[in-house]
Formats: sequence, C-alpha cells, structure tokens
Amino acid sequence: MPILDAHTLEFFSRSPEQTRRVGMRLGGMLQAGDVICLQGNLGAGKTTFVQGLAQGWGSLDTVSSPTFILVNVYRRADQSQFFHLDAYRLDSVPEAEELDLDSMLTQGPLIVEWPERIGGLVPDERLWVNLDYMSDEHRQMVFKASGKRYDGLLDGIRRTMFGAG
Repeated sequence: MPILDAHTLEFFSRSPEQTRRVGMRLGGMLQAGDVICLQGNLGAGKTTFVQGLAQGWGSLDTVSSPTFILVNVYRRADQSQFFHLDAYRLDSVPEAEELDLDSMLTQGPLIVEWPERIGGLVPDERLWVNLDYMSDEHRQMVFKASGKRYDGLLDGIRRTMFGAG
C-alpha cells in the first residue's frame, strides 16, 4: 500500500461513470503543457478515464483507445488540441522520440498511456495516475503529483470531489 502524502491522492471508483466523472473534473483544469501519465493493465479503466478527461477539457470529438494509431488528437471549439498517446505499441524510446512530444506540449495537454514504455521522455513534472482493476465495477485510482503545477491539480481534484483541499 502506498504511503499517502500531500502529493498523493487515493480514490476508489465504484463505476465506469464515476471514473469518467473524476476524469471530467481533472480535464476541466488541464492546459497546454500538462502531462498526465496513466498506468494500469488492460481493462483497468484508462480509456474510460481519458473519455472523462477529454470531455471535461471540452473536446468535440469522441474518444477511443488509440490502440492502432499511436496518438489520437482531439480538438475543441477554440481549435486547441488534446493529445492521447498510447505507448503500448512503441518498440523503443527512439521510436517515441520521433513523435516530438515537446511540440505536442506547446499545443495542448498530453495524456500518456503505458508511460513506462517511453522511459526518460516523460517529463519529471507530471501527474501519474495508476488505475487498478478491483472487480467488475470497482477501480482503485492513485494520483501522484510531481511538481508544483501538479500539486495544484491534485488540490483541485480534492476540492471538486471532496470539498476540501
């Protein structure tokens, strides 16, 4: 069990709708340059969470898992972009380098599934979300903030979900 501190938030989602709603709350706070890393096995709820993130951010597009494309790009009315990278199919860090994550980060938030596969390309400052399958409807979500911006996002999640910060 992780030791919880000011940089960590643990949440138990009781349904896909609740997982999506948590994503919507976080998505509403995202801006260009934000990096959200999602770690969890297949079926842990990553795509459901990203659907919430994109919806909360204001995406006009339908979210699907980018399993066969490496990066899905979603847009909102102001033409800003939201990037959803699935690193599962990347064979190497050099292959990931070709994606030019820095360029994406100047244009919008970046969500990375399977971030452990791209090693040091993940910025040191980020919000790491670990999703674990508990049972058919239940997921454990552990949010870990690295950096002041992400501590702020975590505080925002705490306030919107629990009315405390």
